[in-house]
Amino acid sequence: MRFSSAVTTSILLLGLLGGPPVVLAQKVKSAPFSYVPEQSEDRYNQRVLRKTFPLSAGGFVILAHKSATEYAVERYDADLKRTWSTALPITAEQAIDGFAISGSQATVIVHQKSGPSQTLSALTFELTSGQKGPLKKLLETSARDRRPGVAFSPDGTKLVAWRYLTRDVQIRAINASVYDEKLVKLKERTYDFHDQGGFFSTTVHIGNDGTQYVTLVADDMKKLSVRRYLNASPDIKVMSVAVGGTFGGKVVNVFDSRFSLQSDNTLYAAAICNERETGVYHSLKMVKFDFNGDGDMKFAPEFKFTPEYLAAANKATTASAKRLEDIYLTDLLLTDEKQLVVLAEKKYEEGGEVSPGHTRELHLFGYNEYQAPTWHSIIAKDQVAPAAEGFSSISYRAAVFGQDVQFVTWEKIKNKSDLYLRRVNAQTGVVQEPKALGLNVAADQNPSYVKDFTTWLDPKTIIGVSRPNKKSAALMLNKIVVK
Repeated sequence: MRFSSAVTTSILLLGLLGGPPVVLAQKVKSAPFSYVPEQSEDRYNQRVLRKTFPLSAGGFVILAHKSATEYAVERYDADLKRTWSTALPITAEQAIDGFAISGSQATVIVHQKSGPSQTLSALTFELTSGQKGPLKKLLETSARDRRPGVAFSPDGTKLVAWRYLTRDVQIRAINASVYDEKLVKLKERTYDFHDQGGFFSTTVHIGNDGTQYVTLVADDMKKLSVRRYLNASPDIKVMSVAVGGTFGGKVVNVFDSRFSLQSDNTLYAAAICNERETGVYHSLKMVKFDFNGDGDMKFAPEFKFTPEYLAAANKATTASAKRLEDIYLTDLLLTDEKQLVVLAEKKYEEGGEVSPGHTRELHLFGYNEYQAPTWHSIIAKDQVAPAAEGFSSISYRAAVFGQDVQFVTWEKIKNKSDLYLRRVNAQTGVVQEPKALGLNVAADQNPSYVKDFTTWLDPKTIIGVSRPNKKSAALMLNKIVVK
């Protein structure tokens, strides 16, 4: 396993060269855009991370927050012309918990807590006309229960909504309902966890065919497990692998985990493990669960967070940290050739609810199609957002095109506040230095960039919402074509 020298070289060059950041040759088209920042009980764990989806027929669909009492689902063509806009009024008791598109429609999930109950409901919007369907209640549960959850299939044609059944705070079961894109109920079933002793965490994923995959970090946070539930059969298939345990006399368990279900019903899982007593980062584990045919599970060799790795991280970021901390898994990106890039990011608050949020370096780990680790790199960045913005304007957006992974970030480099594009080769780990997109994004205490709206129409066309470097200017919807 090797550390990518290309990333270190590009970081050092950024620190040593005196000139301004390189600006990509590009063409920008902009249109006015209205946006009200989200108000959430937990602003650092957003329920709707993506508010813009590209359309195969061209253009894109946006979930726009117009005011405190109204959202809107809007369709734009590739030239930023709005072809339709359909209002979605909300009350103080309601919140948006999900947004996805399929081939024919967009679907919005509405959570409502009122009196003794809370509900999840769905609204559909035809992509051709924007016509809104009737509100369809998916489930109802007590207001005292945990907030229910919802997940969409990769292609948006299926969704699963669930409520938690608890005893003494601990989850004992999940009651779930499966729907197709027309919101016809396909299946209702219960996932039972009475066999789970000790603390565990769980969530639900759904495949394009309606199959559900319930993922667990179980066995006192030492084991990754997946249970497959078919709609046409009572059979439950289980795959699990221990990633924690006792090593060298130290108890190691899962600190953070991430699962990603693919369109072919393979599911990738990554876990950062740390020492229970000290919190010291121990290793990164990666597993592929393949439920096709007889089912197969492949466990990649662990990547250990050695003193050498800490030294490399300090060198790349010009820091002097004594240990790794505040690093969380953020993405599992897969190429068409089945190379996997696992991403983790350092993010934290300075302290207190009114303190700024920070996101710093990206940690990248590359695996080949046989789940063998092939490279790892660190991308240095330093982003800060006002407390009211949480992490909604910082961190990154990523997309995969062939072997190319593209990253868009809002940063201030060499006193130039802009959106920056980086490219990483998923096969080799070579990282290109950041290139400014030339938008001159504002850098003050008002919303300057909302990453939730960033998407790609193709490898060279990026959609994003930002505010120009003018004190009185409003947010703009931008189409950036990189030449």
